[in-house]
Amino acid sequence: MLTKKAKYGLKAMVFLAGIKPGQTALVNEIATLNQIPKKFLDAILGELRNAGFVHSKKGKGGGYMLARLPADICVGDIIRVLDGPLAPIQCASRRLYRRCDDCVDDAHCVVRMVMLEARDAIARVLDNTSLKKMRAMPRMAVSQPPRSVDMALAAVCKSGPIKKRKLRA
Repeated sequence: MLTKKAKYGLKAMVFLAGIKPGQTALVNEIATLNQIPKKFLDAILGELRNAGFVHSKKGKGGGYMLARLPADICVGDIIRVLDGPLAPIQCASRRLYRRCDDCVDDAHCVVRMVMLEARDAIARVLDNTSLKKMRAMPRMAVSQPPRSVDMALAAVCKSGPIKKRKLRA
């Protein structure tokens, strides 16, 4: 499952992918517009900086910017930095493989085989999705959250708002 850390990291990276090259964004701006706790975002951006995904500038005109083009940064790599391996269990991990304690024969373990397939499917999607591709996806405005669940559903559903029914007592 994707942690809040990775989710917030992705939201911040997509935000940074939307600013003009050479410009920076302040942590407060990213946090406010994406509803991310500022202190948590500071730590996340620090990890992303250490991994080479973002640059930071101090002082006047400072802030964060992407270290590479949005087309060159894939979602899978961001998640691996923030959350670790994509595999649902360690014996299915390509980078941090560890045999399960209760496993007698991991080469023929059907659970591991299915988890390897799941890991490969997840990796295929995430490693082929760049920040540029995410920016191009239709989405709701970040700065204006929906006022109700019905409005959120109406924004997603083509059929319009959900009709409320009266419940019988």
